[in-house]
Amino acid sequence: QVQLVESGGGLVQAGGSLRLSCAASGRTFSAYVMGWFRRTPGKEREFVAAIRRSGGSTYYADSVKGRFTISRDNAKNTVYLQMNSLKPEDTAVYYCAADGTFSYVQYDYDYWGQGTQVTVSS
Repeated sequence: QVQLVESGGGLVQAGGSLRLSCAASGRTFSAYVMGWFRRTPGKEREFVAAIRRSGGSTYYADSVKGRFTISRDNAKNTVYLQMNSLKPEDTAVYYCAADGTFSYVQYDYDYWGQGTQVTVSS
């Protein structure tokens, strides 16, 4: 079992930045691929970014590539999502997720946080 708690969401103007954090507890954090997903009302959660166990490889949705950066600190059991040049269409609830294997698909992730709201005003 892994418990995940996100933080860092909030209200920001378009063009601004936020950094989300996801703190993990439970089993060995470094054993898990970590992902960030987001959901807007009426839609399923969509993939945003993921990072492999060692942090050596990262993956991004086309919509955030070049603006968002995922990173992890295995010593602190924490994964981050640095979000720059935010747009109103980035408004969503952001979730972190953990799984033993890499995937772009939400259904493949076994553990989820409760989510944190990000609102970008125009």
